[in-house]
Amino acid sequence: LIILLIYSREVVVRMARTPIITKMQVIPVAGYDSMLMTLSGAHAPFFTRNIVILEDNLGHTGIGEIHGGDYTCDSLKSVIPLVVGQEIGRYKGILDSIHKCASKSDEDDGEGIQTLDISKLKFVVKSEWAIECALLDLLGQYLELPMCELLGNGKQRNKVETLGYLFYVSDKGKAGGNLEYLDESNSNDSWFRYRRKEILTHEDIVTEAEILHEKYGFQNFKLKGGVFEGQYEMDTIRALKKQFPNGRINIDPNGAWSLEEAIRISKPMEGILTYIEDPCGPESGYSSREIMSEFKNAVNLPVATNMIATDWRQFYHSAALKSVDIVLADPHFWGFEGSVRMAMLLNDWGLTWGSHSNNHFDITLTAFAHVAAAAPGSPTALDTHWIWQDGQNLLKDTPQIKDGYLEVPNKPGLGVEIDMNRVIEANKLYENLPSHDRDDAIAMQYLIPNWKYDSKKPALVR
Repeated sequence: LIILLIYSREVVVRMARTPIITKMQVIPVAGYDSMLMTLSGAHAPFFTRNIVILEDNLGHTGIGEIHGGDYTCDSLKSVIPLVVGQEIGRYKGILDSIHKCASKSDEDDGEGIQTLDISKLKFVVKSEWAIECALLDLLGQYLELPMCELLGNGKQRNKVETLGYLFYVSDKGKAGGNLEYLDESNSNDSWFRYRRKEILTHEDIVTEAEILHEKYGFQNFKLKGGVFEGQYEMDTIRALKKQFPNGRINIDPNGAWSLEEAIRISKPMEGILTYIEDPCGPESGYSSREIMSEFKNAVNLPVATNMIATDWRQFYHSAALKSVDIVLADPHFWGFEGSVRMAMLLNDWGLTWGSHSNNHFDITLTAFAHVAAAAPGSPTALDTHWIWQDGQNLLKDTPQIKDGYLEVPNKPGLGVEIDMNRVIEANKLYENLPSHDRDDAIAMQYLIPNWKYDSKKPALVR
């Protein structure tokens, strides 16, 4: 009897163990982009990402996606020995071991992206969050639960409100050299045709919003600013509000305006803008957190950020100074559990959670759906660049945006299936690129000779 009990206990313990990770792949990929204008310049014809694929001994596959570039790719490949051979149930321990082995790059000065220096973005993005996503995908499949049920207090909603992310777009025909932008002029889709054209006037932006409303059902919009003079961009906002009087309209100039200009042009927008994102940045010896606190004292508008609170220490100072009302906690900055933990904290404090995005494929789109599905309270409508990449899917079953809402897959894990043929094609495109790192200055120098990034000069103001 004793022997039988001991044997039975060993069987239970053995059965209780979670699957073992048998393989980890890191596949860099590239996709096509439009000549989108931002404070940092103009997007190149291509954007890059890194895909993580984990396999376990039950035959399941877990996937994750993160920002591109060789730095991030090399970081991911370097930790493969810390992942393979581990149980998926120990995913927190796996991530902890990665954090403890990590060292700060000599190039990382700790400034983050409060001045939108794109070269520092790779230090704000944490490559291991793609591994976290893939691990949660595997764990969800093992437990037969959607990934959102494993985060925070579990699933809060079945669909996630998203916004139409509007950009000024330059004429791709003005770019030269190797900058060959995708031409979709023959597409049957009106949005696909329009997103590759020049979009610079108020009327152009309104048309952009109308087409997005028709295709995806967006009721709410955000305009990427930092391109023209601030007053011109505010006039674009007025035109949008006139066309969509019941819509929530926001603007993000990435800290391009001085405190004085930000106050002067934003005060008249009270009641027109729903929120304003990073209106001003560091100046006169004061950090962005201090300057935005002064802005909030002067203007009666909620303030959002994805620049001045990108980790817990920065958030502590932002909260102490009451610099922001809305934290756009991108899971690629915060991690998936970290982003939801931020959502829970903000909800308890009476503040608002949202998520910022960068150019991404539909794996990230799916991951964002699960994170937002687990966020408590009333999150603000999520950013997504995916509308600019729609049609370049790496999944066989990409979640759809309908009536302005992104569907949350209800299958175990992420609930989607990767299309390896598409991934291989995207990897070939990546390998043929002359550079894998983002540089928004190259295209700008065809528009304005010798153009250089200046955090206090909108891209076309020189």
